[in-house]
Amino acid sequence: MPLTNAAIFATTVRRESDNVRQYGDWLVYTIIKGVGDRSKTATFYRDVLGMKILRHEEFEEGCKATCNGPYDGKWSKTMVGFGPEDDHFAAELTYNYGVGEYRLGNDFLGLTLQSSQAVSNAKRLGWPLTEVGKALYLAEAPGGYHFYLVDKEQPPNDPVQKVCLAVSDLQKSTHYWSSLLGMKVIERHEEKTVLMGFADTQCKLELHNIGGTVDHGTAFGRIAFSCPREQLADLEALMTKENQKILTPLISLDTPGKATVEVVILADPDAHEICFVGDEAFRQLSQMDPSGNALLDKAMAEDKSDDWFAKHNKQKASA
Repeated sequence: MPLTNAAIFATTVRRESDNVRQYGDWLVYTIIKGVGDRSKTATFYRDVLGMKILRHEEFEEGCKATCNGPYDGKWSKTMVGFGPEDDHFAAELTYNYGVGEYRLGNDFLGLTLQSSQAVSNAKRLGWPLTEVGKALYLAEAPGGYHFYLVDKEQPPNDPVQKVCLAVSDLQKSTHYWSSLLGMKVIERHEEKTVLMGFADTQCKLELHNIGGTVDHGTAFGRIAFSCPREQLADLEALMTKENQKILTPLISLDTPGKATVEVVILADPDAHEICFVGDEAFRQLSQMDPSGNALLDKAMAEDKSDDWFAKHNKQKASA
C-alpha cells in the first residue's frame, strides 16, 4: 500500500433508513490515515490486496479542510478500491512530501475484506501473514495498520466487509452514530462491539469498546460520507442544535480541473473526524480515471524528496 504519508479508507454505502432524521441516500466513502512509505503502500494495496488505482491527484498546497492533515506543503491523493467509488469501498491515500512517518494511535482497529486471492498474493510475495482464526489472516500494511483477510472466494460485490474504530463509551457512540447520523444497528456483542451500516450489502462500521481513551496518534484519521448537497446545511444545523462538535463548517474544496465539492466536518464523542461531502459534485469528482495507475507511478518516479533530504543530511519530519 505504498503511498507515503496518509491513507483514507472509504466505502460507498447508500443510506436507506426510516430514522426520524431523514437525510436520504448517504455514501460512506472514506477514512484517512497516515503512512510513511508511498512505494511500499502502493505495493500492499495493488499487489497484495488486489485493489485498483481509481484516480490520482497532486496538490501544491495543503487542503483547506485538512484532508492531508495540518500541513501546508505539497501533497498527493490516491483513491484505491476494488471498483468504482459509487458502489465500492475506496481507500484515499494521502502523501505529504515532507513527512516520513506518523505515530500510530489506537483509533483505527482494522479493515476486514474477503478475498482468497489477497491471501494467495501475500503468500506469493512473502508479505507476512498471521493466522488469527479459521480462514482468517492478519496482514499489516506499511505504517502498522491492520487488515484482516478472510480466506474465501471474493464476492461478486465489494469484498470489503467492515472498518473497525475504537470507542471509549459504546453506548454514547452508538447513540451518536445511530440516533444522530442514522446508521442501522445490525449486531451487538454484549458491551464490547456494535456493528452498524446504511445497507446490509455494503461495507459496515464496527465500533469496538476499548474501555479507555482513544488515541488518534498523528495520522489524522477521518471517515467520510457522501450525501445530497442540500442536506449539508441541515446536518450542520442539527449538530449545532444537539451541541455536537463541528470541526469545519460548510466549505467548498477545489480540485484542479475537476468538480468543486462542499463538505462539513464533524467529530464524534471520541473525536473521530467525520466528513460529509455533497453527493452531486462528489460523483463527478470520483469518476474512475483510466490513467490513474500511470499518474501514480509517474509521481513516485519523479518524487526526489528522499534524495533531497539525504543530500542535505536531513531526515523527513516525523509527525
